[in-house]
Amino acid sequence: MKTISFWLIFSLILGLAPACSNKENKEEKKPTPDTTTRINIPVNSINPYTIVDISPMDISYFPADYPILKMEKTISTLPLARIVYSRPHLQGRRLFQNLLKYDEPWRLGANESTELELYTDVSIQDKKIKAGRYVLYCIPHADTWTVVFNTNTDSWGLHPDPTKDLTSFTIPVKQTTNRLEYFTMVFENTATGTDIVMAWDNLEARLPIIFPVK
Repeated sequence: MKTISFWLIFSLILGLAPACSNKENKEEKKPTPDTTTRINIPVNSINPYTIVDISPMDISYFPADYPILKMEKTISTLPLARIVYSRPHLQGRRLFQNLLKYDEPWRLGANESTELELYTDVSIQDKKIKAGRYVLYCIPHADTWTVVFNTNTDSWGLHPDPTKDLTSFTIPVKQTTNRLEYFTMVFENTATGTDIVMAWDNLEARLPIIFPVK
């Protein structure tokens, strides 16, 4: 009986050993999760280089889309004008209830001063304006806007320096059926040149420019 028991136990051990070995091998062959190729970016990731502004900068050209036309080689002359400005947006607010005040200067945008660059001499309301760079700002009234040309370029636009005002123009402002979320400045063709269109919320104002002046 002892002999039989010994061989029985020995056989059972031999039978179990390969199974244990296979189980261990299978466990060893399980793939290790590859965490080196996964990048978890936080939803509110901070830009380590600069603050991301909620009022994006934009450029409007006259002729419209001038840089594209230049790269397509469909135009070889310089542009006539361009505007560089930042575009604030309403974020659920109303323009003259929450953001602007009548009869107080406004930079016609956000952040740095809005700048108009003229590549040629022009005429605006019978006034001759030389080619160059100018700060634009506005004094809005209920029925008109006063658009001011200022020479204090490369400046922050919240507090324009009135001692550097060059000239000003009074233009009508009207209500439209639009309600623009972002402040917008574009050039629109006219029979004599272009209009600088300034629109935000449900308001629109236009400053006519005549090109060129001989």
